This record gives sequence, C-alpha cells and structure tokens, in this order.
Amino acid sequence: MKIRIVLASAVVAGAFSLTAIAISGVLSKEPVPPAIAEATLWTPDPLSMPQIADYDVTPPAAFHADNASPMRPLPLLQSVFAETALPEIEPPLITWSREIASGETLDAVLANAGIAAPARAEIALALGAEYDLRRLRPGHEITVISKVDGNPSRVELAVDDGVRIETVFGQELVTRVLEPDPEMVTFAGEAVIESSVFAALDKAGIPARFAVDMAQMLGGTVDFRRELSGGETMRILWREARDGNERIGQPELAFATLDLGETVYEIVWPDDGSGEATIYVDGEVLRVFAQPVEGARLSSVFGRRTHPVYGNVRMHTGVDFAAARGTPVKATAPGRVSFIGRRGGYGRVVEIAHGSDTLTRYAHLSEVPDTLEQGQRVLAGDMIGRVGATGTATGPNLHYEVLVDGRPTDPLSDDRLAEAAEREADDTAALERLAEARSLLAERLTSEFVQTTTERL
Repeated sequence: MKIRIVLASAVVAGAFSLTAIAISGVLSKEPVPPAIAEATLWTPDPLSMPQIADYDVTPPAAFHADNASPMRPLPLLQSVFAETALPEIEPPLITWSREIASGETLDAVLANAGIAAPARAEIALALGAEYDLRRLRPGHEITVISKVDGNPSRVELAVDDGVRIETVFGQELVTRVLEPDPEMVTFAGEAVIESSVFAALDKAGIPARFAVDMAQMLGGTVDFRRELSGGETMRILWREARDGNERIGQPELAFATLDLGETVYEIVWPDDGSGEATIYVDGEVLRVFAQPVEGARLSSVFGRRTHPVYGNVRMHTGVDFAAARGTPVKATAPGRVSFIGRRGGYGRVVEIAHGSDTLTRYAHLSEVPDTLEQGQRVLAGDMIGRVGATGTATGPNLHYEVLVDGRPTDPLSDDRLAEAAEREADDTAALERLAEARSLLAERLTSEFVQTTTERL
C-alpha cells in the first residue's frame, strides 16, 4: 500500500512539473533548447508490485487440536470474611486532680470536679468504708478520672505515707486500699552551726525538722542560746522510706552528734519504732528519753503567752506539738498510768506517774487504746493515745506537761524524767548501740563524700 502511494505521488509530481514547464515555455519569449526539451519528456519506469513470499508456517505440536488440553471453566473466587470482630475503641478519659485545701470537705472538692450529687454520695460512702473521712486534711489529693460524658470512671484519694484509696465504677462500685512497698534508705550529713541549729541543718541539706528533736532531747542539758557561739559541728544519720525517688512519710533520726569542743553529745534512736532515745555525754550514758510525738513540730513552748482561743495573756503550763490527727502519742519515761479521762479544756487526757513526785500529762487526745488501763505499768516509748483536738484546741496537737509536786515545770529542762528513765537503762546494750551508730555514720559520710566528689569531677 505504501509503495502505491509513493508511485502515485511521483506521477502527480511529474505531471505538475510537465505542466509548469509547458506553461513556462508558452509564456517565455526565448525558444527552449532541444536538450532541455528532450529531458522534459522523460518519465520513470513504472514500479512493479512487491511479491510476498509464501511460507509454510506449521504451528508447534503443543497447539495442534489433537494434543490440546481440554478447556475447563475457571472456579469462581470465594470471598473470605474474618470471624474475629474488630476491637472496640475505648473513648478517651479525662483526668482531674487537686489537693484538698484548708477547710474543704470531700463533697466540695468532688463538686468542683464536676461530679453530680448522686455520684458524690456514692463516692463518699465507698471511700469512707476504707478510710475515716474525718481524718482528711490539707495536702491530701483527690484524682478523678471521668468519661467524655462526665460520668466518673475512677476516683483516687491519696492520703499520708503514700497510701491511696481507689474507687472504680463498673456494674458496681469497687473500693480498695493501695499501700506502697517502700525501701528504707539511710542518709548522713554534716552541718556547721553559724546562727541556729535549724538554719545549719537546712543549709546542709539535712531535714530541718530534726532541730525540734535535738532541742527536745538536749533541751534540759544544753542551753542552745548561751552555749552555741558558732562553729559547732553536727553530724546526722537518718532513715527515709523510699518508693523509687519518692519519699514516703517523714524521715526518722537514727543518730546525731553535737560537738561543742570540750564536750560531745550523742543521741541514738532505735529502729524498732519505739521512739525511745539514749543520750550520751563523752561516750557515757546520760539518760534515756522517748519523745511524745515523733517528728512533730514544736508549736508552743512553756511560759507566758497570748492564749490562741481566749486572747488574753496567761501561763502556758506545757509544750505543744502540732501533728496530724491520729498520730501516735508515746510515754516519755517509764511509769504507772494514774488517770485516763477528761479534764475540762484539756479534753481527753492520760496522766502517768513517775515515782512519787513527778507526773506527765498528755492532753487533747483523740483516742486512748482500749488495752490501756489505770494503774498499768508503761515503758518509755509505749503508745498511750493519739493526737486530737479535744477540749480547748484550735487544731490537732498534743499538749504535754511535766508536773513536779503538782507544779508545772518546763518539759525541755527538767531532769526528773531523766532520772526515772536512767534507773531502767542498760548501759552495756546502750554502749553497743552507740558503737554501731558511730560506725554506720562514718561509713555513710565517707560514701556521701565519695559520691559528691565523683559528681563534681
């Protein structure tokens, strides 16, 4: 086909050429030379049609009809459906958390979280079944985890010592108490007194609350105002319950030394929870003393003061230790229970006689153990009640008095209790405890020094 088109094109082109030449010959005034005229008469020979060769094409044997495989219809593809249902996507949860402020109730905090009144009542009943809600205080924390529709999914109340009370909403309310499993870790530090014991401990990174314990233990032996002129050294060994990096509860003193230059005072606290401490002077037992409330803040001292309730100036016949309601109160020296009951503004009281002339009084108690009876013998460190606010009190605290021949004396300076405790002291065991405490303090101070030096390098 292409060849035919080419031939036709050539013939047409030649015809046009001849026509053009003829016209130019007619119009030209000059005669055409014979050679040119002869050349214009030439035409190419016609092209012959191409011949297509005949080939005997034989298909392969595989395609012969005799050998062909029979054709079968292809099976239809079957759809496979998964029997397992897609996982349900849980709606997101909203977390709200806040500490309880002074004067707030649980209901007020839950209302602030946007929980409806019926749910608040359920939560209060559930939490109250595991924890006395009257013991709520500032610093306790409420966490509410709610669904997007505002209904609570879980409510958690974090109280003292890392304890959490959790209420989970489901087909029914489930409440449980979650207690931490802390590890007891021992620390050591050294402080140089410049202005006060409190400031020295705080500057050295040692819990400053230990200043109260030192004043309570040595208040009747060392005059901190007159005998501390500056430059005195204190070394402290203490224990902390740790849950990871979080401290659980309050730190506990284990050993303390106060070097005044000419005299060295040392105090060893046992790790049995009794709170009974042994005081040494230059390596010899001076006395045994148990503080009434461990780690409490000394909120009011002995002497004249403006009464916090009545507003007038009157004699304060004891010392006050501010502590959380329910904190254990312990006997400060061995003796015999002489009174259990109520005494006017003192509220609920326990009194212990130490010999014939000395008596200790523990007031504003919230409760007294059922096992404690009048006439019963107690030892230093025995629990005799719990901190409360009964009687005339502005808040939970222990009012502690020492009376000699019926007259109040300063509990931090009287030696009568020391004499009562000293009669029951075991000097051999006490000296062994002192040697162990000194060794542990030296070991921990060395370890702290090496660690600090390594961190600086």
